[in-house]
Amino acid sequence: MRRSSTDESTYRRSPSPPGKEPGFARGGAFFGLHANPGPKAAQARYTSPKGNKYVVFYLDLSFIFLLELKRCSMARGCLQGVKYLMFAFNLLFWLGGCGILGVGIWLAATQGNFATLSSSFPSLSAANLLIVTGTFVMAIGFVGCIGAIKENRCLLLTFFVLLLLVFLLEATVAILFFAYTDKIDRYAQRDLKRGLHLYGTPGNVGLTNAWSIIQTDFRCCGVSNYTDWFEVYNATRVPDSCCLEFSESCGLHAPGTWWKAPCYETVKMWLQENLLAVGVFGLCTALVQILGLTFAMTMYCQVVKADTYRA
Repeated sequence: MRRSSTDESTYRRSPSPPGKEPGFARGGAFFGLHANPGPKAAQARYTSPKGNKYVVFYLDLSFIFLLELKRCSMARGCLQGVKYLMFAFNLLFWLGGCGILGVGIWLAATQGNFATLSSSFPSLSAANLLIVTGTFVMAIGFVGCIGAIKENRCLLLTFFVLLLLVFLLEATVAILFFAYTDKIDRYAQRDLKRGLHLYGTPGNVGLTNAWSIIQTDFRCCGVSNYTDWFEVYNATRVPDSCCLEFSESCGLHAPGTWWKAPCYETVKMWLQENLLAVGVFGLCTALVQILGLTFAMTMYCQVVKADTYRA
């Protein structure tokens, strides 16, 4: 049976160029076997232009430069974010100090030495405490604001150190208070009883007003009992603020018309009942201070890094 011309054409091989033999003897490939191309072909195959090395070097250098520039931009953006956060924090801190100072000045101007109960520390009044606290808070807030807006390392470090000292002082006082509660109670009661002898005397308006307010609001009389006033007056009488129903010279009446609860224990019980609020206030104060310390140290480190990049 004869094959058609189309079938034959599929098996027909094209003629080879002159001087070239088919197969792998002349450098062709057959089943993955290659002939030796010779020294000139190898040199032409593996030799690259010398300029390519410098092009690759410049590309690598440009890539490193772009990465470093991006890192500097990210560090600068982070620094700006911390800067404005710290400025806002210290602005609120400074405004809070202004408010505390204002209340202290108002109390000193209108109420005198308000809430002076201790005879050992007559200047330890509520007004003076508020004035000192407000001034100190304002100073710390001012240093923090200027240090943040100017990105000054010295001011930032000063703010951090001052705030850290305040935090450590508060923590030390709290630890000592809980460690020596009994001794503090005894000393406080003795000091308050000595302060009763200054009640109603000239120059002690703050102490007189403080005892009158405490005995009226807490419905109590004396430090440990109403008999504490007998030693003050050398008679069986109490201040009019101890009376169940206030009236002129009601303290001269019979003990049945006076409050019987001791003021020290009554105020102490009130503080224990509101211990949660006191604890929350203390915790919030500590968290605010820790936040300020974190902002200050973070910005200080960012400023140091930024100065290093600029250099």
